[in-house]
Amino acid sequence: MRAARVTRLDGPAAIEVGDVPEPAGDGLVVIDIVAAGVTFPDALLTRGLYQIKPPLPFIPGCEIAGVVRAAPAGSGFTAGDRVASYPGLGGFAEVVAAEPNAVFPLPDSVSFEAGAALPMNYFTVHFGLVRRGGLHPGETVLVHGAAGGIGTAAIQLAKAYGATVIGVASTEEKAAVARAAGADETVLAEGFRDAVKDLTAGRGVDIVVDPVGGDRFTDSLRTLAPEGRLLVIGFTAGEIPSVKVNRLLLNNISVVGVGRGAFVRGRSEYLREQWNDLLPLIEDGRLDPLLGRTFSLEQAAEAVAELDERRATGKLLIKPADS
Repeated sequence: MRAARVTRLDGPAAIEVGDVPEPAGDGLVVIDIVAAGVTFPDALLTRGLYQIKPPLPFIPGCEIAGVVRAAPAGSGFTAGDRVASYPGLGGFAEVVAAEPNAVFPLPDSVSFEAGAALPMNYFTVHFGLVRRGGLHPGETVLVHGAAGGIGTAAIQLAKAYGATVIGVASTEEKAAVARAAGADETVLAEGFRDAVKDLTAGRGVDIVVDPVGGDRFTDSLRTLAPEGRLLVIGFTAGEIPSVKVNRLLLNNISVVGVGRGAFVRGRSEYLREQWNDLLPLIEDGRLDPLLGRTFSLEQAAEAVAELDERRATGKLLIKPADS
């Protein structure tokens, strides 16, 4: 089969496409891939900066959608089933093998492209907003990076759970993407703190979803209302910020880590629980990924570079050339 592999740890350009053996299917669900999502961890993996460090060479790609080729007895799947999956690695290829708990039935009403855009981002924000952040209906949520995959997923999920959402974007073009995802209001990143205070009549927001980090962090803390929570999801800005904990004490606010990958390790059944929670929202259209550019498998390095350089809007996808 054809696959895109990371062959050295010097960035997206290290991804090379070639022929590799198909994965063994012992005890696993073997899936012919129609589409794979591109995620920020894929970029980190190309530099050896992610929390997992697979031996070289390896195939990145943690989320896919496709058609089951073969499945073990008792898995609940049979050949021909439409599925989405979170294999963790191996998605930038024509075929992948995944643990049964990491494979999910894809409704006929949901395209393969949308299915491939669901697992990483929507599982992450579901874990962050619901389990770690304790989101309640009627609260106000501020979303950084609001035009990206995590950002648009956070907007849609927060809205589905009854929140008011303010999106933060670096440009007016990206702010328009956030509004298309369902944001009630958008503000530009420069000066967002004052703009958010104006929008909330000085109260602030209940939850900040922060996949960006960097120099926005302190101002994000300052936008929190009493008992507000800042969800630390990632650091796409590159810099890992620090916090003066007296701010947390004086304002009764919390900084909450959202490490879903570490949480799921050893708890693969939680993936299925998350899919079951999200499925009604997927089926009724409240969760509908905003799709960005689609790349061929041969363009995998270009796709990861576009995300790495923060040029992407919406969800980037890779599709095998013959699909």
